Amino acid sequence: MSRYAAAIFDLDGTLLDTERRLIEAGIAVLGEMGHSVGREFMVTLVGVGPAEGHRKLCDHLGTELDMTSFRAAWNGAARRVSDEVIPLMPGVADLLGRLDARALPRAVATNSMTASAWHKLTAAGIGRHFAQAHVVGYDAVPAPKPAPDVYLAAAERLGVAPTDCVAFEDSDAGVAAALAAGMVVVHIPDMAPASRRPAHHRAGSILEGARACGLID
Repeated sequence: MSRYAAAIFDLDGTLLDTERRLIEAGIAVLGEMGHSVGREFMVTLVGVGPAEGHRKLCDHLGTELDMTSFRAAWNGAARRVSDEVIPLMPGVADLLGRLDARALPRAVATNSMTASAWHKLTAAGIGRHFAQAHVVGYDAVPAPKPAPDVYLAAAERLGVAPTDCVAFEDSDAGVAAALAAGMVVVHIPDMAPASRRPAHHRAGSILEGARACGLID
């Protein structure tokens, strides 16, 4: 039997192979606005909250973008991506199936908006593995990652102590958030290379990470 009361997952780049598409959408939107931004810089925005990410982008460009209009354009492009078939990260279907068999509680804690996160989960065909009430986006809490709010809220909704949860993350900001929430953290780097952020476990895939932390055999 697992020592964890629940598993909590980041969404983009952890459950869903969406980060690459979202980055390309952002580059395209910026290009339409007359700004050339490289993929290398856009990767640094992965996992970062909207306000902090917008500030980093404006500093990088050396100009002020209207956050409302830019986010609306990027979100529109992202929705078009979400309307397509969304691939899963390797091993996700297998792991969720195993957790279903054990009826282990689980949630999603993401820096996406809650409604968008649920749409992506259902579009990817894995919404059935989660209760909609257990999908927590940054708009449902006071502060996005790297603050621990989404993880704390997810644990509260599941009715479990944060210290009894294992969290799966692909970004440094997400790792910081889950650590601050007091959870055991499995870091599975996707777009950005792993930093020295002290996650409890680092793995090349979600199944490898689930085994390393003792969630599955």
